[in-house]
Amino acid sequence: MAPPLWIAESDVVALLDMPAAIGALEAGLRAEARGVATNMHKTHVAWDHATLHAIGAVFPEEGVAGTKTWAHTPGGAMPLVILFDSRSGALQAIVEAFALGQLRTAAASGLATMLLASDAADDLAIVGTGRQALPQVAAVQAVRPLRRVRVHGRDPDRRELCVARVRSELGLTAEASPDVAEAVRGASIITLATRAREPFLFSSMVAPGAHINAIGAIVPTGAEVGGDVLARCSRIAADSPAQARRLSRELIEFFGENEAGWAHVSRLADLVAAGTRRMPADDVTLFKSLGMGISDLALGIQIYRGAQRAGLGRPIETPHQAAPRLRADRTS
Repeated sequence: MAPPLWIAESDVVALLDMPAAIGALEAGLRAEARGVATNMHKTHVAWDHATLHAIGAVFPEEGVAGTKTWAHTPGGAMPLVILFDSRSGALQAIVEAFALGQLRTAAASGLATMLLASDAADDLAIVGTGRQALPQVAAVQAVRPLRRVRVHGRDPDRRELCVARVRSELGLTAEASPDVAEAVRGASIITLATRAREPFLFSSMVAPGAHINAIGAIVPTGAEVGGDVLARCSRIAADSPAQARRLSRELIEFFGENEAGWAHVSRLADLVAAGTRRMPADDVTLFKSLGMGISDLALGIQIYRGAQRAGLGRPIETPHQAAPRLRADRTS
């Protein structure tokens, strides 16, 4: 048996780009829709402005089970994806998953945009200038020919830096917007990638027929989208509706205990499997992203297989069991 691999960030970047990430995620979601990939619901605990997260999934046909875990702190984070052989439980790989996570989150927005945005959508507004901003723009660019990108973030310097990177790294026309309303005015695609604690996007700001990717509020303390926006949505999708019922304050406050309302929140995997496309009668559509194990594992498996083929990754010692010491040492 081959030794397990430690796959570093540099190897992840060498093995996977955005179009490949979208393809890997699409395959993983099709497996979920067929019932041959199973999600482990996300769990988290918070302390002192920090959160510890754990998600996971099983792909029995691939022979892989695994988890992703990370501590998001004011000082940073170091997410890891751990892959096990689903038949023997043996360790297969540990993947440094910062770039993987950026690609996974953005790929989900790309797939949702491909399915729910107008075919003619070419004007993107991105609100939020953190590490997710550039991958989010790249994911939309992979599925729609963007004519313009408008960027808003609270910090003017970071806003201008993000605009410069969109221009130089993605080759797109981009401009900075001084506030949210200006950024999203007339936009056919809106992506929200913030740590906002209260809603800031409201119905009066959103153009008819717009598609929204809401990716920032992944715990109940966060919120980006106002209830009046949700009231306009002809379609709402989530990577995991079950997790949305536990973690998305926006949807929890809007739907409450209304089971009929929650029934209209579609699973992204089902939209992918059905080949769903936007209908002419649709007004606003929204994708709520919370992150789930199937997404991370879909990319992690592709990275692991690619590392095996390319001879990348550092072999590490296979863990071996040792009997526990059950009694205190006795000295004479």
